[in-house]
Amino acid sequence: MFFRASPWLLVLLLSACAVHPPLAPPVAPPVPTPAPTPGPGAAPPPALIPTPAVAYPTLKPVNWSAVSFWRDDDASEAWGAFLQSCSTLVKRSAWQPVCADAAAMQAPDAQAVRSFFEQRFQPYQATQEDGGAEGLVTGYYEPVLKGDRVRTARARYPLYGPPDDLITVDLASVYPELKNLRLRGRVVGNKLVPYLTRKEIDAAGDSGFKGKPIAWADDPVELFFLQVQGSGRIDFPDGSRMRVGYADQNGYPYQSIGRLLVERGALKLEQASMQGIKDWGAKHPDKLPELLAANPSYVFFRELPDGLPGPLGSLGVPLTGGRSIAVDPRYIPLGAPVFLATTQPNSNAPLNRLVMAQDTGGAIRGGVRADFFWGFGDAAGELAGRMKQRGRMWVLLPKDYPLVTVRR
Repeated sequence: MFFRASPWLLVLLLSACAVHPPLAPPVAPPVPTPAPTPGPGAAPPPALIPTPAVAYPTLKPVNWSAVSFWRDDDASEAWGAFLQSCSTLVKRSAWQPVCADAAAMQAPDAQAVRSFFEQRFQPYQATQEDGGAEGLVTGYYEPVLKGDRVRTARARYPLYGPPDDLITVDLASVYPELKNLRLRGRVVGNKLVPYLTRKEIDAAGDSGFKGKPIAWADDPVELFFLQVQGSGRIDFPDGSRMRVGYADQNGYPYQSIGRLLVERGALKLEQASMQGIKDWGAKHPDKLPELLAANPSYVFFRELPDGLPGPLGSLGVPLTGGRSIAVDPRYIPLGAPVFLATTQPNSNAPLNRLVMAQDTGGAIRGGVRADFFWGFGDAAGELAGRMKQRGRMWVLLPKDYPLVTVRR
């Protein structure tokens, strides 16, 4: 998402999707079968996970006629992404009926998919906390890096797995009002202290840091932006490839090095792209470590199965290029279908699509805020890097979903 420079790239560097922690590994899409009659001594089928009643005060129920451009999209192109969501959502009571019915449908066309959602789902207009209906839509993608499985003279920048001394505290377990917030640190003596910053991790190296490299990258700037994206692939000299994804993070918020270079007068606003930063680093190799260290955030990776169709999002299912988005789960239920009405990157051409809220990101905050996943490789990166559009969103939830609406 950081390729060609544009007047909006600096903002993108500040607001792009930063990390995407997966919650669970994907499972196969559900196939409905008749419930068997338990025999003597047979264990009952596992109970569904109840869906608690949750208040989302920024979601406003509307009629289908209010969902702008709903019939402009070929919704059947989102069906595979919806089934991916259902592979996890089917375990939850509010989603099981619609997901089971969806699994029984054979290759539905656009009209059949639209009818399915219109009959089984209630649309909600997503709004900001101040009631506004528009928000920011950025883009992200899955990059590819050059590297090796072992350290070499060229591949000498480590991709670390989660360190043994990293401790994560789920604050919601103590303070329910702090859901989706986690505290990360390490124990020194008998105290939990903040974890090491990027600068401290880089300074400690392999001998003083308890993380183990899972691979090595050729380029420190490429590795930096891999951490911003949260997932990617690494090409090795023997022709093999490793897919990596977010495993954990050191607990510090992302700080934009593009903004820092602009503030220092080292780059102009329109130059604050990934390529601009790489070019600057090539000309100032002695200053590059200090620049990268200005962002204290550090992402740890894990190797993902090679056969996945896409990187894992926070829902725990593979993302689909052009049909998955990252959202703020405080305002939009993770896994929900969303109809997104926006425009193509740096353009007024419409981009109206049924997408799935399958991911989250540290910089994705607000009731009308989405990061649009463009897919894999350089072409996807070109589109993601130019995307900073205004957009509207409608969240689709099963009609019996236990949503508590709040009048404002």
